[in-house]
Amino acid sequence: MTRTARLTVVLLLNLALVAGLVVAGISAHSVGVLAAGGDYLADAAAIGVSLLAITLARRPPSRRHPGGYPRATAYAALLNVTLLLAVVILVVTEAARRLIAGTGQVHGLAVLIASGIAAVAMLAGGLILRGDGEAEDDTEGDRANMRAVVLDTLADSAAAAGVAITGAIILAAPALAWLDPTIALVIAAVISYHALPLIRDVVRTLRQQHLHPPSAAQ
Repeated sequence: MTRTARLTVVLLLNLALVAGLVVAGISAHSVGVLAAGGDYLADAAAIGVSLLAITLARRPPSRRHPGGYPRATAYAALLNVTLLLAVVILVVTEAARRLIAGTGQVHGLAVLIASGIAAVAMLAGGLILRGDGEAEDDTEGDRANMRAVVLDTLADSAAAAGVAITGAIILAAPALAWLDPTIALVIAAVISYHALPLIRDVVRTLRQQHLHPPSAAQ
């Protein structure tokens, strides 16, 4: 299976899980499950950017784009970062509201099942991506990007496992339902941790492209 095919499979897996987690999160009244869905959506966006970068890298330079298409990839990454921040704001706002106003009834069994399935699925996705061999023409950036995607996928699996454990605890002790918005805040913090370096890299790339456009060298 080619690298593009592997990324596409995991992208579709992410999107399917996002839909499932949103439905499960609403049904279970769980902001933790919704946060995991937001995390997977952000990961899907990152994989989409990787696929775009691979596609554009294969295009030969043109008269209009003599240096390739680095700016298009940077803008796609900027869109990804914007999505990440939007997810963080929504999750933090809802989790804080539930911690202050009360969580209500969280269905621990539904949280456990949905998050457990998501964790296993993302672990499988990480294994699919880890099977991606390096091509001879890969740059260091290509290899670093793939390693980052693999690590993000495995981190998503770990996050879902954490939500599943929370669901099991709530199932056994419903009074601990406050753990659900708490784990959501933890996931939001993890998303923010990944977003900050992305913001720095995107700004630096766009600044370099503005100061040194590819056509200037022609």
